[in-house]
Amino acid sequence: MARSTTTTRSPPRRPCEQGKDLIRRAHRPAHVAAAALAALLLAVAPRHSAAREYLQLFVAEPYLELHTGPGRGYPVFNVVPRDASVDVLFRRTDWFKVRTERGVEGWASEADMVKTVLADGTPFKYDLGDMGGFSSHRYEAGVFAGAYGGANLISAYGAVSLNPQMAVEVAAGQFLGRFSNGETADLGFAHVISADTRWSPLLLLGVGLVHTEPKATLVTPSNRTEQTAYVGGGIRYYLTRRFFMRAEFKAHYIFTKRNQNEEADEWKLGFAFFY
Repeated sequence: MARSTTTTRSPPRRPCEQGKDLIRRAHRPAHVAAAALAALLLAVAPRHSAAREYLQLFVAEPYLELHTGPGRGYPVFNVVPRDASVDVLFRRTDWFKVRTERGVEGWASEADMVKTVLADGTPFKYDLGDMGGFSSHRYEAGVFAGAYGGANLISAYGAVSLNPQMAVEVAAGQFLGRFSNGETADLGFAHVISADTRWSPLLLLGVGLVHTEPKATLVTPSNRTEQTAYVGGGIRYYLTRRFFMRAEFKAHYIFTKRNQNEEADEWKLGFAFFY
């Protein structure tokens, strides 16, 4: 007797079900990519949020005045009441840019900020400037008095530190002499030999311009503007807080249009501050 066999077949799938299956297969790589992207975002998110954490302070006085800019000359446009908090965004010299709980951003003076407190009630304190700041700071500026080529000189300078031992400096001055008056402008580098000591020697190298106006005699002389180059040295001495003294010497080589070039020695002493 022959054994009969029965074959069971799956019912034919509807076209709509086949289409859904094709869509699921097509989107499977997209789901994998989305999951990988979500995992990456979760891994990066804590670092990103931590990088945006700010110091939170609470107002202890009746109010905290917010100015539109970092200076007394800027008007007060908002006040923060007692017990309200502000986030410190950054500091510029003796002014702090803060943000209130409502998202208002403004500038508060150092005199007002030292009256705020931390979350645990301790007074807010910050670095007013010390030897650490003197050894490693970003900006500095100062004024000098001295002599340029035998004439009386007053000048000012500003510097941006590339690192604790190297800075780019720009200086401008005016000299008044017996035979001529004029202005100078220099741009160069300063190398601090020992940045972490109270006495800090430095080396100077750069280029510049000198504008000379000879005083009238029997024959009216012409004014001159000539290029210069200089080498020199100096020393800094830390005083207190953000202030220090600076003395320097520069030997200027003036490139004239005449038969030979000229030289002018510059000596000066002054006060400067860093921030």
